[in-house]
Amino acid sequence: MNYWLMKSEPDVFGIDDLAAMPRKTDHWDGVRNYQARNMMRDEMKKGDQVFFYHSNCKEPGIVGIAEVVKEGYPDHTAWDPKSKYYDPKSDPENPRWYMVNIKFVRKFDRTVSLQEMKQEKALEGMKLLQRGNRLSVMPVEKKHWQHILKMEKR
Repeated sequence: MNYWLMKSEPDVFGIDDLAAMPRKTDHWDGVRNYQARNMMRDEMKKGDQVFFYHSNCKEPGIVGIAEVVKEGYPDHTAWDPKSKYYDPKSDPENPRWYMVNIKFVRKFDRTVSLQEMKQEKALEGMKLLQRGNRLSVMPVEKKHWQHILKMEKR
């Protein structure tokens, strides 16, 4: 099993939105970065655990856990001219963008904030905390995953 972090703006699609979906499951669409796409297409596997991260908000941070329930498949929003994620260079015969389905597991008792994580020696080397990293999907090392779970309980 692998561990991941996926960022979303809470006013666009937050952890509560995922929890409110039928079967608490939804597709993670709209990723338009090749490195993030490759991880979703090639590396994310059913059963992998995901930290749900709220970005671009008052208190950015990890707010809960989801699970990958469907492995990478073409992101159909790229083919819809009415979608904000439309990409005219992508087509069903040669998809450019991929997505996965995730399922709500639980909401954290509290947000583990970005600021708080930056203060933790045990999280040194975590991709999220590396300068200039703006990816919306990234791997999380098991040791970092476990440490963040402990931080939630503080």
